[in-house]
Amino acid sequence: MDSLTQIAVGIATAELFLGKQLKNRTFIYGAVIATIPDLDIYFGKLFDPITAIAIHRSFSHSIIFYLLASIPLGVLLFKIEQSRVKLFQAISACFFILLTHSIIDAFTTWGTQIFWPLPYRVALKSIFVIDIFYTIPWLICLFFVFKNKEYLVRRKWLKIGFYCTTAYLLIGLMLKVFVTNKFETALIKQNISYSEIIVKPSFSNIILWNANVMTENSFLLSDFSLFDKDPINFEFYNRNLELVESYKNFKSFKNLENISEGWFTLQKKQDSIIFNDLRFGLLKKDSLNPQFAFSYLLEIKDNDLIISELPKEKRDGKSFLLRIFNRIM
Repeated sequence: MDSLTQIAVGIATAELFLGKQLKNRTFIYGAVIATIPDLDIYFGKLFDPITAIAIHRSFSHSIIFYLLASIPLGVLLFKIEQSRVKLFQAISACFFILLTHSIIDAFTTWGTQIFWPLPYRVALKSIFVIDIFYTIPWLICLFFVFKNKEYLVRRKWLKIGFYCTTAYLLIGLMLKVFVTNKFETALIKQNISYSEIIVKPSFSNIILWNANVMTENSFLLSDFSLFDKDPINFEFYNRNLELVESYKNFKSFKNLENISEGWFTLQKKQDSIIFNDLRFGLLKKDSLNPQFAFSYLLEIKDNDLIISELPKEKRDGKSFLLRIFNRIM
């Protein structure tokens, strides 16, 4: 999830474990500790962009890291607040503040390597990486937690926040099952054979859902709004796997393949090749020149493969959000 959401969840977890002893200081500790796993984005800047993407949400989001990091963090917290908290209590609080970071990430479309060093990313894909309808209830409830000094009142607002956000996550999971069935039924009715399907919510909502369907030589993309009454239609995108031959011996291309988990197309554009990661949908919907949320330019120079992410313009983002709103309705 985005940084603001992770900070809110971190504060809520800190309040759960230490609110009675530390009052509003839980807001400082929760915010700081919950941010630590995402500092891997700065570590990734030491490497090329593709390696940086692979590093993100890997070791720093794993249970192993949380077990290792929670001890020095807990000791530091105990040293600062030793008149108010016990050592084991401080270490436990730090561990669960960190752990909730990955638990929330596991619901997103990107997922997280919570079981690192295993390569598998836990990704339930039932909530987008930014979802204001999940974040806002936390912010409202934490505001009232901050405003009240009485422990029982603070705990009441904390419970309200937990119930609201947990209900939203559960509704998202149930809707995913419902919508997946809709897409699979549509594929059967249209006699489309496929090997795999990914269903995920669109930006910041659980009303409009996207589907990526993998066939032998192509991908089919579609969307479905809970308000839809018309049949589901699929858009065809050729995988162009024959273009892989020129790049298959480059390690950086293999890394890009692994990051996309095989959900990519290659698109020829003049003298260049565009690598499109399909998992996060279209940014610019153009039948002749589509641009996905993550698209990369592949260029071979001096027997080396140069990979650069295609730039995103603000107007593309605005039209993207407007298109989502109109499509939902």
